[in-house]
Amino acid sequence: MKKIISFVFCACLSSLSFAEGGNKQVLPALNALPDKTSISGLSSGGFMAAQYHIAYSENLVGVGIIAGGPWNCVASIPGNDLTPKLVSATTTCMDPCKYSWFGCPETLYPNSRYLSELAKTEAERGSIARLENLSDDKVYIFSGLKDKTVRQVVVDQTLSFYKYLELDGSAIRYDNRVAAGHGFITDDLEDNSCAQTEKPWINNCGFSQARRLLEHIYGELEVDVKELSGELIKFDQTPFISGEYTSLDDMGYVYIPESCRSESCRVHVALHGCRQGDEFLGDRFVSGTGYNETADANQLIILYPQVKPSSIMPLNPRGCWDFWGYSSNSLPPYHYYKRSAPQMKAINQMVNRLTSKPTNEF
Repeated sequence: MKKIISFVFCACLSSLSFAEGGNKQVLPALNALPDKTSISGLSSGGFMAAQYHIAYSENLVGVGIIAGGPWNCVASIPGNDLTPKLVSATTTCMDPCKYSWFGCPETLYPNSRYLSELAKTEAERGSIARLENLSDDKVYIFSGLKDKTVRQVVVDQTLSFYKYLELDGSAIRYDNRVAAGHGFITDDLEDNSCAQTEKPWINNCGFSQARRLLEHIYGELEVDVKELSGELIKFDQTPFISGEYTSLDDMGYVYIPESCRSESCRVHVALHGCRQGDEFLGDRFVSGTGYNETADANQLIILYPQVKPSSIMPLNPRGCWDFWGYSSNSLPPYHYYKRSAPQMKAINQMVNRLTSKPTNEF
């Protein structure tokens, strides 16, 4: 079993002050490296990772997109603005031929060429980062051969999208030959079998996906630790939340290796998928996906923002990240794919907190 050493409050660590939010733990300022941040996610978290990468690329060195489509996927069919975004999310961006009676033509797939042109337009408007920032980034993409939730034809378009933006092929790794179902991949025998698509959507396929994507982004890494030295902290997310319909949970998680208390470390943001947040799985995703074991040996802080389910306003009963517009209550004008999107702003502010210098709170 993977072990997490419990957090013990120490008044001598000024960055762990409870000053903000009463008795709630605040996200500490750790003077992390601001130019070495990366992000990854599974399923809705994969879509969000893709969106965040394009919106905030000036702050990132890489992205991992697992069972996720390209940036702004739900807008990928030109002239189809009348189709509700949620319908596009569950068809075009997950299973394009779900309701097709005439085969599965490419016209039903996400249109990555069109999306790349939209990205250029939005970059010119300043609603996302300059696309030139992508030139030295690393991109890891994964799609399981047995994944019937987000079909491989969708994830293929994520690869095409980056190619249309002229990323160097050597910067992209696409894992699409593993007979995996819909889930995050580990080498833990206690997890689901590789081809399953079942709760908790963490599958043993014989390798650590967390390590694989982090090594693609950062280069050769030290061997994962067997036992963790650091702390998994559950912190107050509310200072980072703006807007009525964010569906962001009150609490998030961050794993801090012991070495990152005294040295400046890199930050990686890991986004859970639908029904994998704290209200569904507790800390199973944050402690059972292998990120922390790799992080502990390689001076990486892992930030785990959390989304909670909501059944009416916004309509997000499975606790998914917003890649279709529920953060504007599913009404135009949409901003889910822009820097101004409340979930992306919150993630950016959390990273900024970790990269800021500690202050003496006592």
